[in-house]
Amino acid sequence: MPELPEVETVANGVHQRVHGQTIVSVWTSNKPQTFKSSPEEIAEVLTGARIDRVHRVGKTIVADLSRKGGTKSARPGSPGAQFLVHLGMTGRLLVSSPETEVPAHTHAILTLSGGKELRFVDARRFGRLSVTTEVYGGPGQEPLTISNEDFIALFRNRKTPIKAALLNQSLLHGVGNIYADEALFHAGIRPRRQAGRLTRDELMRLRAALVKVLKHAIKLGGSSVSDYVDAEGVAGFFQLHHRVYSRTGQPCRTCTTPIERIVVGGRSTHFCPTCQK
Repeated sequence: MPELPEVETVANGVHQRVHGQTIVSVWTSNKPQTFKSSPEEIAEVLTGARIDRVHRVGKTIVADLSRKGGTKSARPGSPGAQFLVHLGMTGRLLVSSPETEVPAHTHAILTLSGGKELRFVDARRFGRLSVTTEVYGGPGQEPLTISNEDFIALFRNRKTPIKAALLNQSLLHGVGNIYADEALFHAGIRPRRQAGRLTRDELMRLRAALVKVLKHAIKLGGSSVSDYVDAEGVAGFFQLHHRVYSRTGQPCRTCTTPIERIVVGGRSTHFCPTCQK
């Protein structure tokens, strides 16, 4: 599943290509698994709306919409409208020319005033599309901006392994398996250690490592280890810089000890038994 850096990359790419444009028409496949809002409601809210901004909240791509005259949303008097795209396991949000062949498993096509199309493609249909008139804030706190004190408070007295706690979206939204493993490696912390028993210094080190890893991954366009591509269909490059994730049995790039794989909270987890304590 695309994580924070991949979703950020897609959102930024879509914003650069479509912000300020109006949605002229909306086509949907009407496949029920794909839509949290009904296709009819999505078409009603989106058609005629201007895309003011596309950004990321957690693992969700959020498009802020407005209409002529300043009224936000298709419903008069509503406080605002947003189009929410969750990529799921295999979802792609692509900005394409109309003459480009429509990929199989395309579930939504937004025709834009600038002549391009915004297409949502999802082979496995774990992604979700919806609209809302509430400001979407995400389920947890933002990893890139959370303060040291707030970060430390998240894990206080928690008995779960730190790896599982990092994946808890109600605590930190956007962090997934890849970047939890990589951040724990850079912080020198083993994934099975109890979150509530980590020292203040260790948690501060973990926060710094997480921010560093996430920002580096965003700079490199994310990690393409499965189906992920950006808004133009281009793969990311951060997978070339993974230190532990999916490197089971390979030598640690710091100490040459073979990387080990375990299961924590039902998730495949990778670490160096020498560099991580």
